[in-house]
Amino acid sequence: MKEVKIRSMISFDWAMKRLLRQKANFEVLEGFLSELLRRKIVIKSIGESDGNQTDENDKYNRVDILVEADNKEIVIIEMQFYGEDDYFKRMLYGVSKSITDYMYEGDAYSKVRKVYSINIVYFDLGVGKDYVYHGITNFTGLHTHDELQLDKKQRTVYEKEFVGDLYPEYYILKVNNFDDVAKDTLDEWIYYLKNNKIRDDFTAQGLEQARERLAYDNLTEREKRQYQRELKDRIIRDSETRTAFSDGEIQGLKKGEAKGLKKGLKKGRAEGRAEGEAERTKLKAEKAELEAKLKAEKAQWETEKAKLLEKLKVEN
Repeated sequence: MKEVKIRSMISFDWAMKRLLRQKANFEVLEGFLSELLRRKIVIKSIGESDGNQTDENDKYNRVDILVEADNKEIVIIEMQFYGEDDYFKRMLYGVSKSITDYMYEGDAYSKVRKVYSINIVYFDLGVGKDYVYHGITNFTGLHTHDELQLDKKQRTVYEKEFVGDLYPEYYILKVNNFDDVAKDTLDEWIYYLKNNKIRDDFTAQGLEQARERLAYDNLTEREKRQYQRELKDRIIRDSETRTAFSDGEIQGLKKGEAKGLKKGLKKGRAEGRAEGEAERTKLKAEKAELEAKLKAEKAQWETEKAKLLEKLKVEN
């Protein structure tokens, strides 16, 4: 069996920042989008997404680009490496912002564009075992369970069938969940996104162009130095993030233990006082009962003693 070569490539985020914005390299990104969306995508232009980071601490964390397809659809592609609690909300904001940015004041609502939000994440986002999630808007009858369709005129104008087809769609690629076994052409792309490598037997759209244009060996010496520097910075940043997270966990545990101990002592003292008071009340009741019993027995003994003395007196 012929051995399959696996070629080392530059990371996709670095390619997005440096190479894929060039028109000559549109084919690479077109191939990825075509595999993900399951239809042919032709890129008209590429611009900066509103979410692109300028902060020094975040530039290695996230990279965004905004694609305008030939059918006027908008595609937001975002890669993010470290967790963010409000990421889902930011996805929604990014889509909403893109829709309004492409509208002019006074435009008819028919000018609202279809938006695809594609999120390539390298952290645990939500809870789920899959590595590709697709979110859409459906309008389904509560009683009939049918999906709401566009009328004949609307289908002609929008070239869509269902109302939900007009609304934004979301894709989340949880790269770290992928098991490195490529079962289809989309998996071949995800293999590259996770490993920065492409097997020679991969046939997905755009990967042939990626082999030619995104190979590490094809970079200039200056680009190689820049690439290695950014990889080093990311490793340092990743280490700092993990260390901060671990330190936070440790500090949290310490605070939790101290708080728990304090709470436990306080609770223990309160419970102890309550138990002691109950025990004292119980002993007090037992003492009173015993004293009453002793008093009754003493009275009975005095009575019997008086009777005995009276008997002895009579006998004498």
